[in-house]
Amino acid sequence: MLAQLKTWLAIRTDRRGVTALEYALIAALIAVAIVGALRTLGTDLNSTFTTIASNL
Repeated sequence: MLAQLKTWLAIRTDRRGVTALEYALIAALIAVAIVGALRTLGTDLNSTFTTIASNL
């Protein structure tokens, strides 16, 4: 029981996991932003190429 308590207290005071979680959330937000930007860019490119193809 005492060993489990010591382990629990060590985990609670260790901040490395919190930092890793923050970096993971930042990476996820950046990935969402990139996917959104690429979807918009892809749609714009598709309409541009469709217009060019129809004019040819």
